[in-house]
Amino acid sequence: MLTVDDRSARILLVEDNPGDVELTRRAFRKIDVNNDIIVARDGDIALQRLRREGEFADCPLPDLILLDINLPKVNGKDVLNVIKNDPRTRMIPVIMLTTSTDADDVRASYSRHANAYLAKPVTLGAFIGVVSSIEEFWLSLTIMPKPEGESSG
Repeated sequence: MLTVDDRSARILLVEDNPGDVELTRRAFRKIDVNNDIIVARDGDIALQRLRREGEFADCPLPDLILLDINLPKVNGKDVLNVIKNDPRTRMIPVIMLTTSTDADDVRASYSRHANAYLAKPVTLGAFIGVVSSIEEFWLSLTIMPKPEGESSG
């Protein structure tokens, strides 16, 4: 099982397409990774969760965010902008995981400090490869900052 600091990694998947949500969950299961995948179906819910507002007041922050660009209510680029301009969330790695390969979307995402930009593959096999790469690099190899208030061990 994948762990971050001896616990399951928390992944916030910001995705409005139920098929893509299921594809992501299946891909993580296929590579035998058991993480806490939390789904926000629109940009507004993602921001409420990250700001710990209302019903999300006691929710811990995620270790990694997988963010689609084309979202209802608040689009992914605007969500990314809020995340990277908030001192509480700016160090959380954000991977843009989207169907768009438009050069303007790529530029706009990196200019807002996305940590990576990946195009969603359409087949399960290719999607498993992408998820495996995310797991390997971001959750296994990368040393992540501890949330404020936690000891550095």
